Formats: sequence, structure tokens, C-alpha cells
Amino acid sequence: MREVEQIYYNEFGVAFHWKKNDVVLKEKIQLVFKETGFYFTNREIRDFALIIDETFDELESCFGCHRHCHKFLLKTPLQQIDLAVTRSELKRIKDLVEGTLFRMGLHNYLENEGRN
Repeated sequence: MREVEQIYYNEFGVAFHWKKNDVVLKEKIQLVFKETGFYFTNREIRDFALIIDETFDELESCFGCHRHCHKFLLKTPLQQIDLAVTRSELKRIKDLVEGTLFRMGLHNYLENEGRN
């Protein structure tokens, strides 16, 4: 297996950068959950976070209802791909994406902007 540099994980999935010849390839993020892998650019993962937030906003009234929708479609930054997810899965995907973005931002700050 090729080497990776883990960014973030939770019980649902993992996000990491691939390594090649001991060099971390930071231009894309591998996001794996629900037996699915996405190889997102930094822009695409930020776009995915916005899509997830918009989906939560749209479903806010639905979350309080007593109907139990089994699954719904979650859009992705890739126009050709939507995911069928449950409410619980959406929450875990949101944590995975937000945790990844937080760790990437923290790493960027510590390695670049925060240095004296």
C-alpha cells in the first residue's frame, strides 16, 4: 500500500494526503467514507462543506418531524455524483469534512502564517 499522511478521521471515514517518494501530495485530499472514495481538490472539499451546510439548512424543518425518511440525496462538488445518505450519515460526513478543513487550516497556519 502507498504511504499516506492522515489529516482527520472519525468512526465513519478518513481524510488523507497521498505520499509519493516521501513527498506529501497536498494539492488533493483523499476522502473515504461509505465504501466510496473522493479525490478532491482543496476547492472541492470546501465546496462540499458548503453543500453539506446548505443541505442541513434545507432539511432543518424535516429533522424535527416525526416522519422517518430513510435516505435522501446529498449533492457533491462533482455534478455527476449524488450520494444516498441517511440523516445520521449526513452528520458524520459533516464532521469528517469540517474536521478535515479545520486540521488543514491549522496545519497551514502553523507551517506558514504562524511562523515568525
